[in-house]
Amino acid sequence: MARKKLSTTIYIEPEQQERLKVLHERTKVPIAVYIREGIDLVLAKYVHLLPGQPSLLDDNAGPSSQHPNAPQTKGK
Repeated sequence: MARKKLSTTIYIEPEQQERLKVLHERTKVPIAVYIREGIDLVLAKYVHLLPGQPSLLDDNAGPSSQHPNAPQTKGK
């Protein structure tokens, strides 16, 4: 059984919309699937900033993945 999905509004650049549209036309995969996949990639990249225990096997759990707009801590 499929998991329930929540509706949200996002704003993307016109070029992103056009490229997603072309990708959809070529693959027949819905654009929403690509957006969810992109969100998963970002969450994996910044897992070290999320609550909980990051996996020891997660290559993206290090501080080198710090987002440029994330608040900086003193002493770093």
